[in-house]
Amino acid sequence: MTPAAPLPLLLLCLLSGRRLRGEPGQGAGTWARFARLPYPEDELFLYDTFPAGFLWGAGSAAYQAEGGWRQDGKGASVWDTFAHRAAPAGAPQPQPQPQPLPSAPAGGDVASDSYNNLFRDTEGLRRLGVSHYRFSLSWARLLPNGTAPPSPAGLAHYGRLLARLRQLGVEPVVTLYHWDLPQRLQDAYGGWASPALAELFRDYAELCFRHFGGQVRYWLTMDNPYVVAWHGYATGRLPPGVKGGPPLGYRAAHNLLQAHAKVWHLYNDRFRPSQGGQVSIALSSHWIKPQTMTEQDIQECQKSLDFVLGWFAKPIFIDGDYPQGMKSNLSSLLPEFSDAEKKYIKGTADFFALSFGATLSFQLLDSQMKFHQLESLSLRQLLYWISCEYNKPKIFIVENSWFVSGSTKRDDAKYIYYLKKFIMETLKAIRYDEVDVFGYTVWSLMDGFEWHRGYSIRRGLFYVDFQSHDKKFLPKSSALFYQKLIERNGFPPLPENQPIDGKFPCDFAWGIVDNYIQVDTTPTQFLDTNVYVWDVHHTKKLIKVDGVATPKRKRHCVDFAAIRLQISLLQEMHVTHFHFSLKWSLILPLGNLSQINHTFLHYYQCFVSELLRVNITPVVALWQPMAENQGLPVVLAKYGAWENPETVQAFVEYAKLCFKSLGHHVKFWITMNEPYVRNLTYSAGHNLLKAHAKAWHLYDKEFRRSQKGKISIALQADWVEPACPFSKNDQEVADRVLEFDIGWLAEPIFGNGDYPHVMREWLHQRNSIDLYNFHLPYFSEEEKKLIQGSFDFLALSHYTTILVDWEKEDALKYDHYLQVQMIKDITWLNSPSRAAVVPWGLRKMLKWVKSKYGDVPVYITANGIDDDQNMVQDKLRVYYIQNYINEALKAYTLDNVNLRGYFVYSFNDRTAPKYGLYRYIANQYEPKPSMKHYREIIDNNGFPSSEIPDRLCPEMLVLCSECNLFQTRKSLLAFISFIFFAFIVTVFFIIYYSRRVERRYK
Repeated sequence: MTPAAPLPLLLLCLLSGRRLRGEPGQGAGTWARFARLPYPEDELFLYDTFPAGFLWGAGSAAYQAEGGWRQDGKGASVWDTFAHRAAPAGAPQPQPQPQPLPSAPAGGDVASDSYNNLFRDTEGLRRLGVSHYRFSLSWARLLPNGTAPPSPAGLAHYGRLLARLRQLGVEPVVTLYHWDLPQRLQDAYGGWASPALAELFRDYAELCFRHFGGQVRYWLTMDNPYVVAWHGYATGRLPPGVKGGPPLGYRAAHNLLQAHAKVWHLYNDRFRPSQGGQVSIALSSHWIKPQTMTEQDIQECQKSLDFVLGWFAKPIFIDGDYPQGMKSNLSSLLPEFSDAEKKYIKGTADFFALSFGATLSFQLLDSQMKFHQLESLSLRQLLYWISCEYNKPKIFIVENSWFVSGSTKRDDAKYIYYLKKFIMETLKAIRYDEVDVFGYTVWSLMDGFEWHRGYSIRRGLFYVDFQSHDKKFLPKSSALFYQKLIERNGFPPLPENQPIDGKFPCDFAWGIVDNYIQVDTTPTQFLDTNVYVWDVHHTKKLIKVDGVATPKRKRHCVDFAAIRLQISLLQEMHVTHFHFSLKWSLILPLGNLSQINHTFLHYYQCFVSELLRVNITPVVALWQPMAENQGLPVVLAKYGAWENPETVQAFVEYAKLCFKSLGHHVKFWITMNEPYVRNLTYSAGHNLLKAHAKAWHLYDKEFRRSQKGKISIALQADWVEPACPFSKNDQEVADRVLEFDIGWLAEPIFGNGDYPHVMREWLHQRNSIDLYNFHLPYFSEEEKKLIQGSFDFLALSHYTTILVDWEKEDALKYDHYLQVQMIKDITWLNSPSRAAVVPWGLRKMLKWVKSKYGDVPVYITANGIDDDQNMVQDKLRVYYIQNYINEALKAYTLDNVNLRGYFVYSFNDRTAPKYGLYRYIANQYEPKPSMKHYREIIDNNGFPSSEIPDRLCPEMLVLCSECNLFQTRKSLLAFISFIFFAFIVTVFFIIYYSRRVERRYK
């Protein structure tokens, strides 16, 4: 994929005509700003690096990872109590065995057992190469009763962790409170519903600052107070499970804010001068987009963010008070701050610590907080909104990632692509939007207890086997991905991503595809044998004269007006080849030679002859599958279609008729165009291959010498990429899918005459293990010889690239037959139909074909993308054509692929809605910008370099279609010249004799 050029940085958020960027409270312009960014350029992947000194890290939380819930005198937390009431989803249960294996009891009693595996965890950090590690202190481990005295074992444990981090050169980012409130404080005071907690939290923080502050530069007072207040005290979904409704939730949040402020002031006044650290609060948020781009919906989006993030961010970062939207809507439900409290809370953060991802988004965000708008996962837009809304603070992303299924082990492809998306969006926010982000933290370092979802999901870079004695700890594919990303400090541009200059050979075929041309056999007025008179006195109409007729004449190609229109459009495009399919059912309605539709056959004859007359080479397919009767005559479809061996002979007879009737005008034949193997049975594919081979040999023996054409088969060949680039299992799956998708029909023809070995081995394995009955037929030795080598070239249709994974993640996209999970890289550009735009996939496909089948001549006979018909500029298709052709050029020039031609799919929207280079509106064809762009590439024969002088091809001496018209229509021009000469002579004689008559009478 070509790297995106830097976009113009938009420094203004526009709202009511005022300057918004850099002024507090102006985030509402975010939605309009991003709606105006150029498409598709703004959505392309950004290949660039992060600023020097950017912080890369991973994180964990005490209750999620530590375990050791009663070890060394640790006190109970509200999460211990809550989890013991009922086992969360996916929690491993003890086995009823004489000597059961250790397993994680309900909740985080054992979890990842990080308390007893400190060295193991920090080795994972060393392996990643991170600059920082975010972890939380367990309040109940340090102060078992919630208050003094402290636990020596707890202090020693965190002292060892900090010492090990210092030894590794890893910066600690320490959270004082990550949801695990000591149970005694909940019992004695009512938890955060009590104002008394603020002072107790301050005392706990002072203990931590005094013991650990000399080794910690970044402190977070608490994590995600929205979840603590709302779901802990309002809804009761999370510990301590108090269902106090909105009033208690807002009161708890009020106390959390005051507690945070007390701790910040404590550090600022007593510890900052000597320790030199910074303190903030980790605030979590979602992102929301409007249903429609109306002012009302945008205001509702702003309100949604105010009620979740702004609830805590505005008091801290702006003015010490709640958002006006909350105050207006909630009235007496929302507690009030005094002026002194506002002043005390305002400014109590040294940076903006942001948490974004699977904890809140689509999980713990109440539907009422969306205000009827659409939740989204755009981290970039959230970062921009925060920058505009809170006066460009320094932002530290302290938690971000997504999740995979709890059953997924080490090849966590889905996790990788979400991580890639979030990090790339962070990079765009820095480079394009000037947002000041200085650090990023993956959540989490290792698999652990995932709060309300228990062990049903995993979020770690390292896999933890919760059922093993020693809690096996192994790097996942995501850990390797993140390690490489840290090494490179982002996504530096790679040579293979850069476009190249160069031209294709002079005889390169530039084409366009139309699945089926519009066959319009409506007779013209010149074929009407009746005689008419004009009733000039009464009806003013033509009146047929009964009993009188003119001699009936033979049909001519000029009688078909539809042909002339289509030919003129193709000429306008400057293509050298036109690829279309015949309709078997139109030519032979009964499927055999007993009834031939000569009208349609004549139409096709006229069409291909007219193409040749304007120097456009027809590329004609005999059969293409379609929804109606599989593209076969009704009789053949009714009696088994390709399952029936008789269809093979019927196809050969049909092919022979076409060769006889059209072969003198057609030099490129396709027997079968894009047979869709996903809907093809093995017996049908078997017969289809034999039909192709017999038709090829028929042409080779009876028609090639006189017609001098070429014939082959066209296969759909989308690229299949391993989802995890570091996984051997994923590579095996990708190879398997390629063999089933392409090798199934390609190997017998272009390879050894038989089906791929991978297919036979896989089906044998499946049949023996799963008791399936997938029978792949066998060819006789004679049939192998018939099929092997039955080609003159290899025609490929390529549209997109898919990713495959061996781990089952999403049942709806899992292929049980091939045991493969289909997934998508969510950073890829997508069409309206969700087809991925992956130009480099074409190059990989062409290289694979060469490695499998040698130096066979290759034609890309279809390559295209759908568009949104409401988008007049069809910029996506312009980008698609430009970059896919450039990847084809790389395959030709750098990989020495014997590439002979390229065809865009498709000709027009009438026959292929949303795919055409011509728009079809009100019976008129209008060229799209993509057609003009393709024409420019054709005229240049590629991408010529400005530094290397162009080498003109012989056929390029005629540059314009008008010139070509004079070359190809000499007879017509001669006839017109004769008529003009006769007219002049006639006028001359009329004038001459008129003057003689006048002189005679004088």
